[in-house]
Amino acid sequence: MFSKDRWKEILEVLSSNVWRTVATAFGVGWGIFILIILLAAGKGLENGIRQDFNGVATNTMFMWTETTSMAYEGLPEGRNFNFKLEDVDLLRRNVPELRIISPRNSIRMQEGDNVIRGTETGRYRVFGDYPEIIEQNPMFVAHGRFFNYNDINEKRKVVVIGDGIRQDLYEEDEEVLGTYLKISGVNFMVIGTYKEKTNNGGENSERQIFMPFTSFSQAYNRADNVGWMAITAKDGSSISELNEEVINTVKQSRKVHPDDERAIGYFDLYEQFNRVESLFGALRFVAYFVGILVLISGIIGVSNIMLIVIKERTKEIGIRRALGENPWSIRLQILMESIFLTIISGMIGIIFGALSIYGINSLLDSIGPVDMFLNPSVSLGVVVSALVILIVSGLLAGFIPANSAIRVRPIEALRTE
Repeated sequence: MFSKDRWKEILEVLSSNVWRTVATAFGVGWGIFILIILLAAGKGLENGIRQDFNGVATNTMFMWTETTSMAYEGLPEGRNFNFKLEDVDLLRRNVPELRIISPRNSIRMQEGDNVIRGTETGRYRVFGDYPEIIEQNPMFVAHGRFFNYNDINEKRKVVVIGDGIRQDLYEEDEEVLGTYLKISGVNFMVIGTYKEKTNNGGENSERQIFMPFTSFSQAYNRADNVGWMAITAKDGSSISELNEEVINTVKQSRKVHPDDERAIGYFDLYEQFNRVESLFGALRFVAYFVGILVLISGIIGVSNIMLIVIKERTKEIGIRRALGENPWSIRLQILMESIFLTIISGMIGIIFGALSIYGINSLLDSIGPVDMFLNPSVSLGVVVSALVILIVSGLLAGFIPANSAIRVRPIEALRTE
């Protein structure tokens, strides 16, 4: 196999008709190039979408109250109601698979500014939360601290503001911590600022205010009412499998008919995340399917060219057979020519694919982040898989011509003009 004469013969055969060899190699190289580019593009899309989920507790559902559509236990249909803090404790007792239950309230965005600091004003979303909410949101404390259970228990009027609000209401080098904001008529002290782990630069990016749930309830007369809940399941449990149990528990607590599908609304983030994961799998399948189809067309071209080469060398093969050369030696010669041509052309496709990916990443770095597309790349496993595909393809491309070559009877081959 490693005979110098054999490799010299392979090079002579492939270089005897350079343009035919180049045209044949192009089909294989183009197939590998397309495969790598498609996989890299899919990975870039996957990275971009995953970045939007970065820092978010994906095994989470959000639940809120709506209007009842059925009468129940003497209560009429069309009734508005609220969750209560006692529902949170009830869920903890009845559904032990839940890791975090965050009751939430908020001030709705309305016309006019709701936050004042000196002569500066702004209109921002304000939330009353428990400290665990930071584990469910894609954010981190950039300066100062987040509120804790001491703030909850003592109903301290403290807030954590987004870095976007700091830019809106403060001078660039001005100290934020310890200052006061008047929020819907009530003064609160700023104890920290946060940044988002995924900042897409939107208009409302990092422009929210968080305060202790109890302080919010006291300042805005919400008593023990809960606007909605963010609920995260423990590792190993699926919130999608638990949401029916969660909803039925609060239905019973709030005296809602068990069959009332409209009274409680929810959004299953885990279900949506799994759909995205399925999309990623589908994209990878399409990339491999299309890339391999293009590659197969190139392999067919290699096989056809090898058949032509065999026909041109019929007399040579007949002489070698007449001189007693082993049929396996002739088969091996044809297979090696096919594999060599396939691997060389495929490696060129891999190199151009890698250079193209490098160029795309350099372009993205120069123009800044692009929504839903980040760092297109292929893993080492993909490159190894491509090499395996090349080797197998080379064997397939040479198998038929090799068998055709050894089926030629020496006497018939010598008569061929």
